[in-house]
Amino acid sequence: MRTRIGIATLATAPFLWSFALTMPAGVVTRPAANMHSAPSVDADVVSQAIYGTNIEILEQRNNWARVRTPDEYTGWMYKASLWVTDKPYAAAGNVGQVTSLFASIYREADVRKHQPIVTVPFETRLEVVHETNSGDTPWLEVRLPDGHFAWIQHGDVTMKPGKLNIPETITLAKEFLGFPYLWGGTSSFGYDCSGFTQMLYRELGVNLPRDADQQAAANVLAAVEKNRLRPGDLVYFGDSAQKITHTGLYIGNGEFISASTHERPVIQITKLSDPHWAKAFVAARRPK
Repeated sequence: MRTRIGIATLATAPFLWSFALTMPAGVVTRPAANMHSAPSVDADVVSQAIYGTNIEILEQRNNWARVRTPDEYTGWMYKASLWVTDKPYAAAGNVGQVTSLFASIYREADVRKHQPIVTVPFETRLEVVHETNSGDTPWLEVRLPDGHFAWIQHGDVTMKPGKLNIPETITLAKEFLGFPYLWGGTSSFGYDCSGFTQMLYRELGVNLPRDADQQAAANVLAAVEKNRLRPGDLVYFGDSAQKITHTGLYIGNGEFISASTHERPVIQITKLSDPHWAKAFVAARRPK
């Protein structure tokens, strides 16, 4: 389940990697950095930001920073997860985007000599400085957020990311079947329901707010009657239209895919006619 927990409402919705930074600022240097509701590891996780994400630093307290991500979400992040900089990372120039569900980055163009420096999730963007071949394998040299250089296999990255169509988006969604549900998750290491739909619609070229109730209210979406659903629509569930707690992607034939904790905590395909979901269905949306 996923709903808003008193976090900032979306004002604008640029891509995760492209927004106007104000000082001070930082870049996420962990594969998926947690954002908490308060500056403590004991506080609940409200969201995440993936490796290479540019963030604004709103406040600092001891080892913590209150940050704002490009989708206008705020939370407290451990400062060790950030590289403070005055320049946005991978926002322009020769930029590659990870298309594998996970991709390992190495200190040299060889997978055998050393373990990866870091393994980053799907959608990570990296600054590319050089391309070479190591045997039969093409590699990209990348500059990391901290200024160090490293290598990633070319097959994990696209240099020309583009928008997906509806069938491609549904195919992508199914690649995550069985992946773990993670409250606050926004990466291939684990998604929650709205983190999953936010990612899928971003790949579709539509930028959505972070939480399910915010998404249902977003002005980039139009209301759809349940009997007029078509593949690619978003479906919403909860106690009422004013208390939305879950969302998923309708894939046709009366089924939707979502990151859910119902029965088992994984990304799964479920029928709208399932009594649990039929009772909770409250709304559907489609891009305008």
